[in-house]
Amino acid sequence: MANLQKMRMLFLFLDGIGLDKDDPTINPFSQAAMPVLTYLLDGRRLLSTSAPFQNKQATLLAIDATMGVKGLPQSATGQAVLLTGINIPKLLGYHYGPKPNPEITRFLRDGNIFHRLQILNLSSALVNAYPPRYFENIQTGRRLYSAFPLALSFVGIPLKTLDDLKRGKAISADFTSQGWRDHLGIMDVPVLSPILAGRRLAELSRQYHFSLFEYWLSDYAGHNQDMSTAIQLLETFDQVLGGLLDNWNFDDGMILITSDHGNMEDLSTRRHTTNPVPLLMIGSQNFLDSFQFPIQSLVDVNKLILKLFKA
Repeated sequence: MANLQKMRMLFLFLDGIGLDKDDPTINPFSQAAMPVLTYLLDGRRLLSTSAPFQNKQATLLAIDATMGVKGLPQSATGQAVLLTGINIPKLLGYHYGPKPNPEITRFLRDGNIFHRLQILNLSSALVNAYPPRYFENIQTGRRLYSAFPLALSFVGIPLKTLDDLKRGKAISADFTSQGWRDHLGIMDVPVLSPILAGRRLAELSRQYHFSLFEYWLSDYAGHNQDMSTAIQLLETFDQVLGGLLDNWNFDDGMILITSDHGNMEDLSTRRHTTNPVPLLMIGSQNFLDSFQFPIQSLVDVNKLILKLFKA
């Protein structure tokens, strides 16, 4: 039995990221300069032709986000599947989003990954910081929780705040916090370079057994069909990944990167896609070799996370 108290997993959730063909006219992954990710994948880009792939530090798979249900995958059902390991679209007969409806909410309330880890006496957190306006809008009903903060609310884990961000105990949704100054007018928040943001992610991950970071700007860029912004976001993420990997202890845990549905990989449409999504696992070869079971869809990601902590 492995020592569960030493295990660490950082789950980087990238909203609306699928795997598609190498077409620079519609796919920002064909254009963006991402040297860290390309080096990690032995010269490959994050494209449909790159998966499956495995080397000594990374495994890349293409997994199904439709889960056998017709229609375009949506955020609420996709994220709820990641959190519960239940094929919710199949049980409901439809994909749904962006925010959970009462049916999806019941699945999250009855059991999610944060609850399962609590049973094992393991710590977990959503390391995103949320601005004061977010909490005000939730309290007044002008805004609804998305799946990840909703799941946390059911197990009593508080969301991180502006104060946490100022004290270095959280990360902003754009990694650097520049957006808090530019769009929220919160000028006293410290701004990080992407590399420093990656280092902070590594530091925060050492404080919990399971850390989740939700990156939703990628989905926005996809809906806006904005190639220049999409490329900028990917290049920033690559720098964050570089800072993270430079400070990650590969002997104690894994970094897991995946999405809920395709979108930004095909800017010819504003809508989500049925493309498979990437599942990128980064860790020591011993960790990667321990996950040799069929991983075919979003349903299997929850099982993968639990396997790390129960191995």
